[in-house]
Amino acid sequence: MSKGASDPGQGSGRSLTVKLKKTAGRSVASQRWLTRQLNDPYVAAAQKQGWRSRAAFKLIELDDRFHVIKKGMRVLDLGAAPGGWTQVALKRGARSVVGIDLLAIEPIPGAHLIQGDATDPACQARILELLGGPPDLVLSDMAPNTSGHASTDHIRIVALAEMALELAFDMLPPGGSFLAKLFQGGADKHLLTPMKQRFESVRHAKPPASRKGSSELYVVATGLRQTS
Repeated sequence: MSKGASDPGQGSGRSLTVKLKKTAGRSVASQRWLTRQLNDPYVAAAQKQGWRSRAAFKLIELDDRFHVIKKGMRVLDLGAAPGGWTQVALKRGARSVVGIDLLAIEPIPGAHLIQGDATDPACQARILELLGGPPDLVLSDMAPNTSGHASTDHIRIVALAEMALELAFDMLPPGGSFLAKLFQGGADKHLLTPMKQRFESVRHAKPPASRKGSSELYVVATGLRQTS
């Protein structure tokens, strides 16, 4: 974890579990989500340290391990809302960061934020303009709204990962890096083949900030090869 950032998993005292009373009009799923949020040390740490979301700790932990964010680099953050990863990229020394999402993002000092579709050529031109050149690192923590149907949700997740990878191939210069969320399951294997062909190194990790019950997995691809 970054210097000066406390480990959310460690506490000096005995942790207390917060239990919610059942409330009329609140679904079982909503009740579980609220209970999980109230008892999540990463949620509390994010609020205390000023991160937009608990997801910021995932990038912090991944970068502590793989050192993908380097001072002076240009960073593109796909699916950036609410902005936690964009904050981390800036804090870790990126000179230029563009965050894009279909949802509006509250301003982040030092970052350029776009509400739009990253596959839109006009948005891509705007990204390059704001970055001042091609990104050295493409980040993606994108995930679709879940339907509750496992097969459908996995297809949507893989589609987003494919889109992020295609954008990385199109926008990264030789030597560039790609860090993105995948989900464990058979359909993600065909994404790894082109990554291994195009990048010098492809590694996987599940950071401690990922919830234990989640099937999410992160891929860290570095050293984009020059194409002939």
